[in-house]
Amino acid sequence: MTTQQTSPAPQAPTTLRRVAGTAYFPIAFVARFPFAMMVVGTLTLVVSARESIWLGGVNSAVVGLGSALVGPLLGAAADRIGQRPVILLSGIVNSLALLAIAAVAFSSLPDIAVLAVGFIIGASSPQIGPFSRSRLVHLILTRLPSGRRAHSLNATMGYESAADETAFVFGPVVVGLLATTLSPAAPMIGAAVLTLLFVTAFALHPTAKVAAPTAEEPVAQAPARELRTLRVLVVVAGALGVGLFFGTVLTSLTAFLADTGNGDSAGLVYGVMGVGSTILALSVARFPERFRLSARWLSFSALMLASMIGFGLAGGLSGLIVAMAIAGIGIGPTIVTLYSLAAERSPQGRSATVMTMLGSATIVGQSAASALTGAVAEDAGSQVAMWLPVGAAALVVLAAVVNALACRAAEVVHPPAHELSDDELREEARALTELPTEHL
Repeated sequence: MTTQQTSPAPQAPTTLRRVAGTAYFPIAFVARFPFAMMVVGTLTLVVSARESIWLGGVNSAVVGLGSALVGPLLGAAADRIGQRPVILLSGIVNSLALLAIAAVAFSSLPDIAVLAVGFIIGASSPQIGPFSRSRLVHLILTRLPSGRRAHSLNATMGYESAADETAFVFGPVVVGLLATTLSPAAPMIGAAVLTLLFVTAFALHPTAKVAAPTAEEPVAQAPARELRTLRVLVVVAGALGVGLFFGTVLTSLTAFLADTGNGDSAGLVYGVMGVGSTILALSVARFPERFRLSARWLSFSALMLASMIGFGLAGGLSGLIVAMAIAGIGIGPTIVTLYSLAAERSPQGRSATVMTMLGSATIVGQSAASALTGAVAEDAGSQVAMWLPVGAAALVVLAAVVNALACRAAEVVHPPAHELSDDELREEARALTELPTEHL
């Protein structure tokens, strides 16, 4: 009796949504909002409770400082032991801190107590955006057929950046709505509830276990000094500029519209930027191959700078709307490019660390810019503050120039293998972000 071997039946095309699960994307999207709400939310709460714009600005800066100092450590811990325990612990601490500041701000405790809780909020903030990118890149390079990886990687970076942008644009809008319709403490209570529900769901999602190190596959990490190379730090500098951009634009816009009697429209005008940003971020996967990452960063950051010059020159509501629309076209692809470069340049075994470095740089930039711009608007006037976004956009352009001149790496395309080592996965990620997508 002979055994006849048959070829396996062809498998249905595999997509990232099928691999990750349909529920993953809405959970990861909503879980970003507490992170996007915390800077503006704590600023609004402290100013209202303590009647001190100075204290509110300092507290926002302290929140950003906590995120900047501890965020990369959370990423390093996730690379070492897996995302699930890190996210669960940080989520619990963060939700308790958000509830605590709602109580402490209105208490008789000294200002230092408010600042201490603000630092804990920043330090414990779950890094959902960076962790999601790291998780999805891992799934793309290990679970998808090789022919689909290039398109999926580009499209995923576009979606993730659009999700971050949407959260950063509309998070402050949610804060404003809750603060004005309920109470100044409502945004922090709402953020705590979202953290408990959606951050916990993100931590418990099966994709967290897939990307975790195992005993059979021990962690192999590049030396920590590789995180301090120019190729990595210039991308972090770009993310810092993006955070400064968000903080200066929102604060100066709010101050200017309040001075002109249109304060209630600040959220809507700011939201104009999110429309173009989201559309362009989602369209990045369709950019032609010859439009390289370094050229994208230069082109779209230059558009950000041009829009902010128009922003400073705008004397009324219509001019601001036009400037914000143009800014949205620039900021979305810029964020996509930064995270694509981060995925490409992450040292072996330190993907989550690099992603959280970018996330922390963005939030510390937003925090510092909010405090500085608020102080300038109060002391020198909103019209002067309107020019601060030009400096933030200029920093993004400067980082893009340094990247183009000093950090452009040669592209190497590796043939697909059945099983790829960490080194090969990292090299393929670099190649995939530059491969054409229209023929796949």
